[in-house]
Amino acid sequence: MRLHFIESGPALLVEQGRRVLVVADLHMGIESGLERHGVHITSRSASRAGRVVACIEETEPDLLLLLGDVKHNVPVTSRQEYRELPGVLEAFRDRVPLAVAPGNHDGGIGRFLEPGELLPPGGALIDGVGYLHGHTHPVPDLFGHLIVLGHHHPVVSLVDTVGCAARARPAYLYSGLEGPCGTQAPPEDRTRLLFVPAFNEFAGGIDILRLRESGIGPLSRCIDEKNAEVFLADGTYVGSPATLCPADGGG
Repeated sequence: MRLHFIESGPALLVEQGRRVLVVADLHMGIESGLERHGVHITSRSASRAGRVVACIEETEPDLLLLLGDVKHNVPVTSRQEYRELPGVLEAFRDRVPLAVAPGNHDGGIGRFLEPGELLPPGGALIDGVGYLHGHTHPVPDLFGHLIVLGHHHPVVSLVDTVGCAARARPAYLYSGLEGPCGTQAPPEDRTRLLFVPAFNEFAGGIDILRLRESGIGPLSRCIDEKNAEVFLADGTYVGSPATLCPADGGG
């Protein structure tokens, strides 16, 4: 298996049989959600979709896998999403076959998809790699494999020797399971987790050092912080959570 970190996304290319381009947390329609909270931003859906297309053209995948939260607004679908999603998804599938692992923001996403594009909410194995959004428990078949998941929007803040933190940057967290963690996996299980950063530039994130305690997804509680590995969007290795300093200068 080969993993390629696509910095221009951030996105991930998985080569295991087929070449699968993974894009997590697009949150198309986020601008209308922000508007309801008094933040007025012109829609950047076309630009965001263009970045996905650029990743497709750069990597030439066999499959584009949208790893949940393709749309943003819950529990309803906004007028912006009704207006923009059909064209965005068609632009993707014009270039490459499409699959969607539904996220917690994706109620009603099926109306925008073609038969066979929607994966089960508990995840699916594709060429021996598990994929799911991350807000639900994975189906048992995913254990014993690499599980690629979104939902958590991981970021890392790098701190220099005088305690100054750089802007939080999208990051990947690669980890084994620490204990059974309420799952059906035994302690010696070979399951590996790869938390993928959000593609949407407005989506925000959770600092790697707070990911386990956040508990926002079942598998975040299973992170082995002592042995996990953190990578920037371009694949640069920056250490383990145990060796990184908190952005507030503590630790």
